[in-house]
Amino acid sequence: MVLYVKQLLGHKRIEATLIYTQLINFESDDYHVKVSSTLEEACELIEAGFEYVTDMEDKKIFRKRK
Repeated sequence: MVLYVKQLLGHKRIEATLIYTQLINFESDDYHVKVSSTLEEACELIEAGFEYVTDMEDKKIFRKRK
């Protein structure tokens, strides 16, 4: 695959192409999901590394990568 991209971009050296592979995010799309119904719970989730996603039915939804 990298050699194909090297050719596609017209690079003479593979090192030039490898720079671009560092720009790709290979992280998983799997998340831990938590719901808070109080301000205290929301603060605890933020402190634990969760990020706010949205509100739904008067609850706040948070997620963190697995």
